[in-house]
Amino acid sequence: MHSNILLNWENLGVKAETSVFQLDGKVGECHAVLHVEPRGEDFAGQYGRLCMAEGLLMAAPEFQGFKAVFKRYFLSDSCNQFPVIESMGGNSQCAVSFIQQPPLDGSKVAVWIYLLRGTDVVMDGGVSVTEHNGYRNMWQMGMCVDEGDSYTQTGKLLEMYEEGLEKCGATIADNCIRTWFFVRDVDTQYGGLVKARRENFSRHGLTQDTHYISSTGIGGGPVSVKSLVQMDSFSVVGLDPSQQRYLYAKSHLNPTYEYGVTFERGTLVEYGDRGHVFISGTASIDNRGDVVHVGDVVSQTRRMWENVETLLSEGGMDFSNVMQIIVYLRDVADYETVRRMFAEKFPDTPYVITLAPVCRPTWLIEMECMAVDGRTTEYRDY
Repeated sequence: MHSNILLNWENLGVKAETSVFQLDGKVGECHAVLHVEPRGEDFAGQYGRLCMAEGLLMAAPEFQGFKAVFKRYFLSDSCNQFPVIESMGGNSQCAVSFIQQPPLDGSKVAVWIYLLRGTDVVMDGGVSVTEHNGYRNMWQMGMCVDEGDSYTQTGKLLEMYEEGLEKCGATIADNCIRTWFFVRDVDTQYGGLVKARRENFSRHGLTQDTHYISSTGIGGGPVSVKSLVQMDSFSVVGLDPSQQRYLYAKSHLNPTYEYGVTFERGTLVEYGDRGHVFISGTASIDNRGDVVHVGDVVSQTRRMWENVETLLSEGGMDFSNVMQIIVYLRDVADYETVRRMFAEKFPDTPYVITLAPVCRPTWLIEMECMAVDGRTTEYRDY
């Protein structure tokens, strides 16, 4: 049902950490994180080796029939590296996001790939779409605009997203499951994002008395130097409202609206054959909204794990169900400490550790993850 497979192409200097969820006769899911070993060459060399490894991954016997749904590339210098990617042929077989969040293993690039087996993946205007059993899943990645401040850009991004959803008979309130907002200079630009998102949600009936959307808002540099905010998203058409449940972990966390932001801590989506949990960016915070263990990255990491574990438990899962993790660090000097902690706690789970400041300066670390388990419910299978 759930297996972790490590592929290591020593000649290429690339390894793929993968997590596969497969039920007999059902749609299979895979998350893969690929890491490239620095070998003293330029970005084109590292990216080229990574792309070769992606091809080998798709050709490996364990992954026959899988198709890429989306990819997110973590770059060390997005504005200079993206033109190189374009000159090498780009990467347009599925929805793709490029963001400056340097991998902290010393490389210039890493990639997270989500793959499915047993359903077709088609591109529709830059959106990856999969349709199966009456569900239409849509992944839209790398949305940016180049004019205005972070408030203006966030508002325009949400309007663009709404227009695309409307063409499919969908809305943000009813169909959006997960968003990511990457903010250039999060310490100064995050406030504009928060204000624009809150106003947009309010116009569409999303309030503290209804629900918000699971999300990560984190430091990250879009490809265009004029873009202050980049948005990635996941939405589903065909869900019954009862298939979604929001996760709060009130013993450990407070509602986000209490400190002025508008997202859910986590979301459980149930299908007939499985459950999906989407954990938002989570840090060392208590149920009063206060930062816990200021200045202590080890204690903050442990509290962060405790918070995530509590959210997972509320969705009927635990860390054994986690398929992938992204770790965001504010201070590069904390990397080795955090790497050792994650390697010990998650020896087989795909993860990447990046340099990406969290939205409060006193938060030294944040993580997000996706998890899946097998279950039987009255709903249609995934």
